[in-house]
Amino acid sequence: WSFFTAMIGCASTFGVLLVMRLGCGLGQAGAYPTAGSILSRWVPFSNRGRASGLVALGGRLGAVIAPILTAYLMVVFVPLSTPAEFTPRAILDGPALCERLSAPLNEDDEAAEPSQRPIEQRLFNRLPATTQATVLDYGRRVREFRTAQQALQESQGQSSQPGKSQVAATKAEQPVCTETDLNDLAHGLNGWLTFHDLFRADDFARLKNAEREAQQLQKRRLSGESLTESETTRLNRLFLEGVFAKELGKLYVRGWRPVLILYGLVGLLVGAVFWLAYRNSPAEHPWCNPAEQTLIEAHKPVLAGPVKTPPLPWRAMLRSASLWGSSISQFGTNVAWVFFVTFFPRYLAEVYQVPILERSVMTAIPAVGGIAGMLLGGWLTDILVRAAGLRVGRAIPMIATRFLAAATYLACLWIDTPWPATLAFCLGFFFVDLGVSATWAFMQDVGGKHVGAILGWGNMWGNLGAAVAPPLYDLVLGPKPTFADWNLMFMVCAGNFVLAGVAALGIDATKPILNDDQADDATAPVSTIPTEAGPSGDDD
Repeated sequence: WSFFTAMIGCASTFGVLLVMRLGCGLGQAGAYPTAGSILSRWVPFSNRGRASGLVALGGRLGAVIAPILTAYLMVVFVPLSTPAEFTPRAILDGPALCERLSAPLNEDDEAAEPSQRPIEQRLFNRLPATTQATVLDYGRRVREFRTAQQALQESQGQSSQPGKSQVAATKAEQPVCTETDLNDLAHGLNGWLTFHDLFRADDFARLKNAEREAQQLQKRRLSGESLTESETTRLNRLFLEGVFAKELGKLYVRGWRPVLILYGLVGLLVGAVFWLAYRNSPAEHPWCNPAEQTLIEAHKPVLAGPVKTPPLPWRAMLRSASLWGSSISQFGTNVAWVFFVTFFPRYLAEVYQVPILERSVMTAIPAVGGIAGMLLGGWLTDILVRAAGLRVGRAIPMIATRFLAAATYLACLWIDTPWPATLAFCLGFFFVDLGVSATWAFMQDVGGKHVGAILGWGNMWGNLGAAVAPPLYDLVLGPKPTFADWNLMFMVCAGNFVLAGVAALGIDATKPILNDDQADDATAPVSTIPTEAGPSGDDD
């Protein structure tokens, strides 16, 4: 996992990047099933939920640290000496950029002094004549295309004369910048970077998404301090990224390669430490005393010598209604949950234009809710097992938390500022992770000698949900999502959480995958739980 993470940072082509990412996914796929199998060997039954929560808590701690650390590292790995000039690839939407720069002035702006006109008009006037011609051409084509599209949409709502507007829409194709024109635009943009008076103080003050570095440089300039040429270039680049947030790429993106390489190397170090410290069973570990071994092994049979693992019970797995309920629940959960860790930063950037460092903090906050959920979820399922029995103790957290998570998505339909949205997603993350420990413990309960495989089966369905989520999000949002499109996606995610909660209704942890394994199950002491009463307090 860590090796391929580092290799992603070294990838030189898209094909190599794709292969390395596939390797990273394959390495990650076995991590949670392996962790679950380890817990079944090392943790007494009565503490299984809490132990599962603590292991998963490590992942949530990483989820809190990673966005903030990654953002700061990306800034660190893009020092002032890094060239700030625009490349053609940094122009994300050339036609839209041209349309904004060449937008017709209204009457008030037309009557104003040139220095008081909108920043887009003032920037346009500083472009070379050849670049101005390119900008005007693409701006005109974009406006013609939008007019034709609007006419087509209006005609679709009317029954009379639809053909005329359809012909107009056909003639006006969506403009796409050629490579030559992108180079011309990049050349014009780079000419802006050298101006010491590119923008006024009030222009900068109106930016809601100015990066912290830009704010510091602007503060120094306003105090009367002279900036160096490289600092001026850097400030102008960051200012332009704020003005044209959707049209221009970010300078800090260049720091992603060294960040991934660093993460990969640290992961390899952690793996080496685990390799040296881990043993397959308590009996093999020199740090585990006899009393601890007795406690852990209390519900496990004593095996004379190595025992061959029986073949995987495919038929029993496919016939298990509980396992299917858990699998569908994990699928639906991940379809909705992936937004928190993938599209939430994009949501903050595109809808609210939150700067990268502030955005990194907001992105990390939902995972803090996940940490709280992990800490409480393990205790919750263990307490419910003692109070209401194994079936209820595992099922209730898996059901209720999904419906509550759906409610947090629906709450976002009435939210229009970034911090309340962050709080809602924090609660959603909390409810999801409140049920994770019960999910893990359920699969350990029913897995018998095949805990790793059963966990892998469930993890597979969760990963399928995670794989489906991004293309589903893109399908719902479209290339340029509006606020209404984001709300539609929230409803889709809420629906998947509801699906996960409904699927969990069929879960029954008292029924192992193989009934014949109940007597000698190496992980779930079913013989000590003949009814729904759950394990006794003596199991501690």
